[in-house]
Amino acid sequence: MKRVGLYFNTVRYLRARQIYALIRNRLYPQSAAMSAEGTVALRPVDRVHAFIADRSPVSDEWVFSFLNRSKRFVPGSIDWASPDMPKLWRYNLHYFDYLFQEERSSTNKEQLISSWITHNPPGTGDAWEPYTLSLRIVNWIKYFRQSRHDPRDEWKRSLYHQVLWLERNLEYHLMANHLLKNGIALCLAGMYFEGNDAERWLAQGRGIIREELSEQILQDGGHFERSPMYHAIWVVDCLDVLNILQAVSHSMPLAEASSLRKVAIKGVQFLEDICLSDGEIPLFNDAAAGIAPSTRDILTYAAAILNYVPSAPDDQLRILCKESTGYYVIRHDTDAMVIDCGPVGPDYQPGHAHADTLSFELALDGRRVVVDTGVYDYEPGPRRAYARSTRAHNTVCIDGQDQSEVWGVFRVARRAFPLQTSLTSDRPGHAVFLGSHNGYRRLPGCLTHERMIEYASPGKWTVRDTIFGDGIHSLESYLHLHPNYEPHIVAGLVEVRDLTGKVILTVEPSVNATVSIRSGVYFPEFGKEMQTSIIVMAYHGPVPITLTFMMTKRVIRK
Repeated sequence: MKRVGLYFNTVRYLRARQIYALIRNRLYPQSAAMSAEGTVALRPVDRVHAFIADRSPVSDEWVFSFLNRSKRFVPGSIDWASPDMPKLWRYNLHYFDYLFQEERSSTNKEQLISSWITHNPPGTGDAWEPYTLSLRIVNWIKYFRQSRHDPRDEWKRSLYHQVLWLERNLEYHLMANHLLKNGIALCLAGMYFEGNDAERWLAQGRGIIREELSEQILQDGGHFERSPMYHAIWVVDCLDVLNILQAVSHSMPLAEASSLRKVAIKGVQFLEDICLSDGEIPLFNDAAAGIAPSTRDILTYAAAILNYVPSAPDDQLRILCKESTGYYVIRHDTDAMVIDCGPVGPDYQPGHAHADTLSFELALDGRRVVVDTGVYDYEPGPRRAYARSTRAHNTVCIDGQDQSEVWGVFRVARRAFPLQTSLTSDRPGHAVFLGSHNGYRRLPGCLTHERMIEYASPGKWTVRDTIFGDGIHSLESYLHLHPNYEPHIVAGLVEVRDLTGKVILTVEPSVNATVSIRSGVYFPEFGKEMQTSIIVMAYHGPVPITLTFMMTKRVIRK
């Protein structure tokens, strides 16, 4: 019965179009592509701006490293199926992001394209799944566009067939970032090729982009799946479209291009605003370093495409409220706290959601100290389950239950909804965040969690967690530390020390809670696991109850 409840509370949020597409895909698997036109013609194009380069070192052109796992192939012979590797690793092999590795030779890139065409006929496994197709189509087009030589006829014809296949297999069963990526690929293909098919792709791609961006990009510029990593990815996609659009005449009406440009500017601004003081994204929901380009590279690209000017450094207290997405930023000089109090994602597609409402990350002097656990992989198993759980985040877990019922690899049944959120500053050097959620109302006693975070300059954060409801309950509040820091309990306080032994932060736990230190794990990148420490403040007893802890910065580095 519990399993039935999980399915019901997951499926009831799906849209009718998704359900129809799911049924259709089960009855009619991937469609065969239509025949290509007799000739494959390309649109004339002016030179495009350089796309974002991949600066990964390449010591051996037949070694491929994705998700912190490497595999060496026999030179000239790629096992494109690679059944010994995880599915996401195989996807990356087929994406062809490595076409933009600066250290990889042009000869090797050409060998890889030809090898892929030879060994991956239409419908072959991972290679022809729509999302994989979309990324490869975009990467091939970008690579061909910035090359000084026309692509070989066999490459153009293969690319053409791939677009035809994608057109017949759009991901309406998943929607969200997958469907947007499909639309980006169709749009770029329509701007790359000439002819009736190309005009149809361009119209369809523009339609998908227009419709999806109007829904997926929220009023504050954030992406509705609330993953900073996927937000950065769509920003790059949008910049790529604008980049090629500037070089291809008459492929999009001026008003539509202007609207796309405005959306891109909002997205870039949002990305810059939510970064911690180390300049990179928080790891909320399914977010990890090393997948999207770095924020620095994205801002440089945005400067070339949009004439975007990054914000000037500011040593004064700043608060940034992203109400639609649910991210709130308290920034003071080189210290920054980013708080997550948004919905888990779009109701019909919360696949990248974690049970992390009211969690936060904290950076001091440009270094992360309190961190989100991150994400290790997209494979079923204990790492995936833990990374999505409430225990893996800097918030309160009640009775050992997750705020939102995350299950499987990408499923969410009953989920936490924010009830109120605000971030205000009533005087210099002072800010107050207030938020709450209803994720625990399903528990006996109908519980609600409210969190207030008060910042007072210089470097003091007071966190008050109030649990409303009835009954006797067990509460645990977590602070996950970056592996570069170690906690020590000294006279009732927790001293957070760096690897040289210097105290950089003290944590004063609530008087009605017991404090302990647990071992934990940190997944800053896919496939990367680091040992770390978790400060746990626990309470067992009646509610309502308020637990208060204070974090005070101790060492300021210049």
